[in-house]
Amino acid sequence: MSSTHHPAFVHHFENLGEQKEAATFGMWVFIAQEILFFGGLFGAYAVYRNLHPDAFYYGSHHLNIPLGAFNTAVLICSSLTMALGVHAAALGKRTQIVGWLLATVFLGSVFLGIKVVEYKEKFDHHLVPGTSFDASQLHMESIEDPALLAKSQKAAQIYYSLYFAMTGLHALHMIIGIPIILWIAARAWLGQFGPEYHSPVEITGLYWHFVDIVWIFLFPLLYLIPKPH
Repeated sequence: MSSTHHPAFVHHFENLGEQKEAATFGMWVFIAQEILFFGGLFGAYAVYRNLHPDAFYYGSHHLNIPLGAFNTAVLICSSLTMALGVHAAALGKRTQIVGWLLATVFLGSVFLGIKVVEYKEKFDHHLVPGTSFDASQLHMESIEDPALLAKSQKAAQIYYSLYFAMTGLHALHMIIGIPIILWIAARAWLGQFGPEYHSPVEITGLYWHFVDIVWIFLFPLLYLIPKPH
């Protein structure tokens, strides 16, 4: 079948190759603005961590590092299954495309489930910023300077505000991505992708890899904060 007669071909392009380049470029532009979006949060994190290193250290040590590390491994595996799904699409292997995409959805769902468990821990220990925030849960008693202790207890809310903003925004991207992957998997099951046309699988993969990379930065920044000198 000629690329100009393919069912997915949009006629304002010269051919499917040009159409794929436009779709991929569009996704890269979207990812670029998402980097700017997350960049503001990363910038705020850098400023406030420099201003309140003790608060960030004690705040991070109430996070569940084993769960965070496990979730990191889960997302890395989901990137692998997504890449294998794209590879299967390029070869036109319908059942493999669906299988790898569903595996990606499963791993993404595991990640979100673990985040729910972590969030529940913060609510249970009153570590959600607001009137009920309880800084005594952070065990800052080792700070000998009373003024620094009071300052760090107040600043701990900034850490948790950034924690919920950054991880929550990341989770929102995953919540959006999972239905998209399911839709792509449904189209793959109908045989709509093959060697000639599979750009929707590729650009969805780009989106998912971006989400995974963001977490690779979030995990050490939020969970693995060393004790300040």
